[in-house]
Order: sequence, then C-alpha cells, then structure tokens
Amino acid sequence: MNFALILFLLTLVSGVLWAVDRFHFRKRRAADAPEPAWVEYAASFFPVLLAVFVLRSFVAEPFKIPSSSMRPTLEVGDFILVNKFIYGLRLPIVEAKVVPLGEPQRGDVVVFRYPVNPAQDFIKRVVGVGGDVVKYEDKKLSVNGKPLPQVPDGTYGYLENLRYEMLERDLETAHNAGGDPTYTIGLNPQAAPVYPQNVRPFPGRENCEYNDRGFTCKVPPGQYFMMGDNRDNSDDSRYWGFVPDDHIRGKAFFIWFNWDDIASLAFKRVGTAIR
Repeated sequence: MNFALILFLLTLVSGVLWAVDRFHFRKRRAADAPEPAWVEYAASFFPVLLAVFVLRSFVAEPFKIPSSSMRPTLEVGDFILVNKFIYGLRLPIVEAKVVPLGEPQRGDVVVFRYPVNPAQDFIKRVVGVGGDVVKYEDKKLSVNGKPLPQVPDGTYGYLENLRYEMLERDLETAHNAGGDPTYTIGLNPQAAPVYPQNVRPFPGRENCEYNDRGFTCKVPPGQYFMMGDNRDNSDDSRYWGFVPDDHIRGKAFFIWFNWDDIASLAFKRVGTAIR
C-alpha cells in the first residue's frame, strides 16, 4: 500500500471539494442555509491533511523498525523519524530530487527503497559511497584500503523467535572528511562474514568479488553500499547490491516511541538520537 499516494489523493479530493464550494456553491446558497455535510467534512479535513502531507513529504516521516538487522542501534518495534530534506528536496510520490542539499555520508543510518522491490522500505547504515572500494574480510571492514577501527564494547543479547542471541558488541568508526562518526555494531563469532551462495544477481555485480572470508566491492558513482549493524543477521548490499541515489528516502535521526520501552517504564530508548 502506497500511503503517500493515498494521502495525496485524500488531500487533493478534500481540497477540490473545499475550493469548489468556496468559489462557486457558497455564492449561490442562501445566507441562512446550512452547509452541506460534504462541505463541512472537506473544510475540516483539508487543512489537516495538507499539513500532514507537507510535513511527511518534505520535513520528517515516521517509520517502524520491523526486523533485527540494525541491532543494537535500532530494535524491533522502534518508531523512528526520518529527516526528508537533509539530502535534498524530492517531489512527493515520484521521489525525484529537485533541490540537492547534500549526500549520504559513511556512517549515516538511511531509509531507502529496496532495490529488489522498490515498494518496500529498508533501513541500513551507509558504509560506502560512489567510488569507494569496500572490503569486508574476517568481520573487519575497510574502505579504500583504510580499516575502520573496532573497539570491543561488551556483549549484547536479544530474544528472537524463541531463541536467545548473544552478540559481541563493538564500537566502529567510519571515516569522513567532515568527521568520523562512531556507532555500535553486533557480531556473531559463529557466523561467516558472508555466504556467497546467497548472493543474488544485481546491477554492478561484476564490481564485487566474494570468497569464504568476505568480499570486496567497488561502489559505482551515484550509488551506495549499505550494511546492517547486526552484521551477521542482515540482508544488505553484500547480497543484493548497491542502492541508487534516487532510492534514498532520508536519514534516520530520532526514536520517538517504543511500546516495550513505555510499558516497562524504562524510557531508555524513547527520545534518543540515532547515531
């Protein structure tokens, strides 16, 4: 279901009904005649729908985290906000960029349209931008020949499908011209760095080499290489390829709700920034 399209159509219909009454039917009604119900509803809903549509399209859009691929950073059930204008203004529905304002940087947590099924939204972390050579070998990530530092930071456990998973938690630091962001990743020592047999055909597949120890990929211009923070439980660019710039929806920056956090009165996640 394309919620953006549905919201646009509701806004358009209510706006047209309001405008038709405002500039045509209202002039013909008797001064003491009550407004028809359709006019009352249109006048009530149009400004609300318009405000939601503008905010959601150009300012910030809410998303819900459906999987464990971004643990420990994001947990299942987190409701997050995504900055829609940080990388540029895009036309609603068609998602075409009309005013470029910036580009995703290494270390950004980004929501994008899944290249395999553009109707589905994914969230991952940018580890490589156009022109980068991304190498992941023996659970160590390097970009353009420069290793990303990993500092042990204890362990992280979570329950999923009635199975308790225990990960090694590390602090990883990306390299950017404007600063080096540090974030948390989870590693499963028993898992392989990549499973070559699960790699699907994708545009630019010839830019990648796989073996049992990992992979090396050169990112094409205007595209991005994405990986989940839960490195061994993430369906990401190593398996389905690169993300074109026109698939980018925005940058995740804030956790605004989580049912479990509220119910337990922990308040450890709600209101926290995403890094």
